[in-house]
Amino acid sequence: MTSLTFHGGVNEIGGNKILLEDKDTKVFLDFGKSFSRRARYFEEYISPRTSNGIVDFLTMGLVPDIKGAYRDDLMKMAGRDPQEPDIDAVLLTHAHADHADYISFLHEDIPIHMGSTCHLILKALTEKAPRTIEKEILDFKSRPQGLRDHPVKRKIKEFRTGSKFKIGSLEIEPVHVDHSVPGAYGFIIWTSEGPIAYTGDIRLHGTHAEMTRDFIERAREVRPIALLTEGTRIADGHKEESEQKVYEESSKIVTESTNLVFADFNFKDVDRFKTFYNIAKETGRKLVVKSNDAFFLRYLSQDPYLNVPDIDDEDIIIYLSKRGSGTYSESDYSRKDKEFFDMGNTCTAEQIAKNPSKVLCAIGSYSFTALIDMLPKPGARYIHSASEPYNKEQELSHERIDAWLNHFGMHKFQSHCSGHARGPDLMEVIREIEAESVYPIHTESPETFKKISANIVFVEEGKKYTL
Repeated sequence: MTSLTFHGGVNEIGGNKILLEDKDTKVFLDFGKSFSRRARYFEEYISPRTSNGIVDFLTMGLVPDIKGAYRDDLMKMAGRDPQEPDIDAVLLTHAHADHADYISFLHEDIPIHMGSTCHLILKALTEKAPRTIEKEILDFKSRPQGLRDHPVKRKIKEFRTGSKFKIGSLEIEPVHVDHSVPGAYGFIIWTSEGPIAYTGDIRLHGTHAEMTRDFIERAREVRPIALLTEGTRIADGHKEESEQKVYEESSKIVTESTNLVFADFNFKDVDRFKTFYNIAKETGRKLVVKSNDAFFLRYLSQDPYLNVPDIDDEDIIIYLSKRGSGTYSESDYSRKDKEFFDMGNTCTAEQIAKNPSKVLCAIGSYSFTALIDMLPKPGARYIHSASEPYNKEQELSHERIDAWLNHFGMHKFQSHCSGHARGPDLMEVIREIEAESVYPIHTESPETFKKISANIVFVEEGKKYTL
């Protein structure tokens, strides 16, 4: 028997946790964090208690309470007996938190299959940020945690497009897709009942639309019995958007200014990073990046397919934020930061203030306190190159950004290319693949799929669907 159970990604954007069972084989397709569900109960001043291990997450329904899934140490903290893992593997589509983060809770003996580039991104994330219980994807420290405990490494299995592999009764073929993070994949999975196709997150308007076309063509060839498709923007109509359009708009904004320019974007979006890196070079500026984001350059520059510059590139400056004593003393910085402290291509806010027309600051709105030291002249520019706010929390964040910009007399511009396919493109994908049944996930508008096919299955969370 072959079945699908959706433990996340149902009537929500993200949080994908899809259990595929075939004969005696069980694999999860992604195991991500649900931002909307987490925000329903928790926020900055009320967070899940680390001291309670996984209990708060189980009790509030942030992770499913299923047998043989979670780490021995977390089971002991929950007052339960540790169990042998009952899950054979996780197939991870890409490195975004809503697909990857809650792997952190899974049993240490469950192998995690991911693309090689995805692995590099997760290494950078591990190195750049403090360890938390929700960010232990590649390794974890047993809890209750001792300061000297060595991390327990997970079993990571890398793949690239063209490499098939078997897990129990399943054969998996990963196929690259275009998304707003490199190393993103869809899967063709051969089960005992026939092939299943899982899109992960996809788009057709991005820099590498041909990769998504490869997935569509391969899925169409196998004629899947089930297509699991994302639907983030299924209700959105046609819109002119592309990375080239972001480049043209942003280049004009930078070219027309002799003042300070801020660019705010997600650093995992390599296409967007390269857009602003090239704009900086072409306009006689240096691209300023935070020391935390420099870890992405260190790791992604190792991938020969990405053409990403390393941290010592002549057109990159690493921003040295004010810490501790506020005097930029070496003793103010942690071990990880000290290596950047000693490099010749670092700069402070005060140094940027002396030559604002020579830099393009890609340090983001979370570094706005640096404006107090930079004291930008009125007319300085801020390019918001990410999605518009789509919930109350994000609206409040944007109001705060606007308050900072208004205080310093800065002008705001919006230029973005989404990582998700528009409604018409998703309809094209579904029609081309011609699956026997279609399961819309990662969407708040599943009913919109009725316009595309009569074979839509509107999924319920926790319900098992037999194929």
